[in-house]
Amino acid sequence: MEGSRIPGFSKLNRSERVSKLGLSGESVKALEEGLSLEQAERMIENVVGVLKIPLGVATNFLINGRDYLIPMAIEEPSVVAAASNAAKMARVLGGFKAEASRPVMIGQIQLLDVDVENAEKKILEKKREIIELANKQDRILVEHGGGVVDVKTKQLKTKRGRMLVVYLLVDVRDAMGANAVNTMCEAVGRYLGEQIGCRTCLKIVSNYATERMVRATAIFEKEALGGENVVEAILDAQELAIKDVYRAVTHNKGIMNGIDAVAIATGNDFRAVEAGVHAYASRTGEYLPLTMYSKNKEGNLVGFLEIPLAVGIVGGATKANPTARVALEILKVKSACELAEVMASVGLAQNLAALRALATEGIQKGHMKLHARNIAVTAGARGEQIDKIAEQMVKEGNIKVDRARELL
Repeated sequence: MEGSRIPGFSKLNRSERVSKLGLSGESVKALEEGLSLEQAERMIENVVGVLKIPLGVATNFLINGRDYLIPMAIEEPSVVAAASNAAKMARVLGGFKAEASRPVMIGQIQLLDVDVENAEKKILEKKREIIELANKQDRILVEHGGGVVDVKTKQLKTKRGRMLVVYLLVDVRDAMGANAVNTMCEAVGRYLGEQIGCRTCLKIVSNYATERMVRATAIFEKEALGGENVVEAILDAQELAIKDVYRAVTHNKGIMNGIDAVAIATGNDFRAVEAGVHAYASRTGEYLPLTMYSKNKEGNLVGFLEIPLAVGIVGGATKANPTARVALEILKVKSACELAEVMASVGLAQNLAALRALATEGIQKGHMKLHARNIAVTAGARGEQIDKIAEQMVKEGNIKVDRARELL
């Protein structure tokens, strides 16, 4: 594979782009054919078909000193191009720096009809036994250096009475970890019910992965962004997101455009990612932007993103879906933590690109150029007609289905 800086990549045809990825013939075939109906039948129930999503590759990413080509599965125009452009600007001053914490997931066991004080004391006294029992449920995980690292408790007063929640903190290594944690929670739940003489209810992983954080930062040179005025405009846009929840939601949606696209491409659970990230945005009681920007003494823009991010490179759809396997092959990540660092960097890049567009020419100019092709197709254009009609509509500034039909 070449480095991630591939000039003219977007102007190549699809076959030429694929050739730049350094894939085997089998992987190229998987990209072309995707998930088969037979494979889909083994993944979910009541299968009637397969919905395909475009898979693109973002270029120019330099993360922790290493080049990455980033597979992104998304149907929205301009997202892949915007991420690539932001990554190109970040390269000027060294690219992205990212760091992920240990991959620890949190499991919850709900105890009811219980003397919470005495139960809590007994649980903490039996912490070692609980950890040993939980770790017996997944010996392979333990052999790879994972397993339960701690047990915690929390007392709750609710409308349904007092409850005690037991938390298992589990290092899940390179998996997302939901299945492993759920199995441990169920085993520990049965044990606690017998030992304490209480009723157990929920025994399940939490998607609010606050023990599994990732941070990404980059410095964007002011001239690469378009000058001091652009830096100031982005800071003004950031302030609106801090003070107005209506902007904050859309601000964070832009971040997730990048993160979700990589999650989907690699077979990860983007719904779990979304739930945890948006909960983190609300951790203070207000819904806030997930990125922060500031200006350094040189007048350059400094971007920072911090989020909980539970993703994996083994198990689940990452192996069951052939396209996801190829996406991981393109990425060449060696661990779940590395994947999280890549995804956070993409999220920061995507947000920066959106803010720069909004603060300067407006989001629609670049977006609508790409959207024009979809409008042409909707109007019935085929083959070479699509680009000709799209080009004319962009030239006129009239990108509408009725105009596309007139041109057709």
